[in-house]
Amino acid sequence: MKKFLAICSLITAFAFISGDLAFAGAEKDPLKARVPRADRGKAKKMKPPKELYKKSKKASDEIVAAGKKIFEGKGTCVNCHGKLGDGLGPAGKVLTPGPRNFTNCKFHKKRKDGELFWIIKNGSPGTGMVAMVPATITDDEAWKVLAYERSFCKKWRKKK
Repeated sequence: MKKFLAICSLITAFAFISGDLAFAGAEKDPLKARVPRADRGKAKKMKPPKELYKKSKKASDEIVAAGKKIFEGKGTCVNCHGKLGDGLGPAGKVLTPGPRNFTNCKFHKKRKDGELFWIIKNGSPGTGMVAMVPATITDDEAWKVLAYERSFCKKWRKKK
């Protein structure tokens, strides 16, 4: 893990020096799809394993809590998306475009669970979001993180 963080630090420092990285702040277009058009239809149809939950709105409190632990721990999501899920984590502040703001309920309404899973698994082309599965987390852990990300929109789980 220390090697990974050291490499990330070096890449960030190099990007700063070369001028490819600037302070970004908030995400500029929160509703824009980040799954490539060629993969979007297939991504929208992706479903979580039935033993986890049917839809993220119906994920149990235990699944959401497990997602939080991964988000703030080994998943390293908190570094960019921030502890509040607002996209203003310490590493996220230097990314262009900025990381997703998971507190934006319009974003959650617009994006399907499968799209969010696809991004966690494959990364997001043209952004700082890297592929997390299988290098950092498993598929099941990614679905748990997704359920936790959805919980940043307070209205999301109330519509059970």
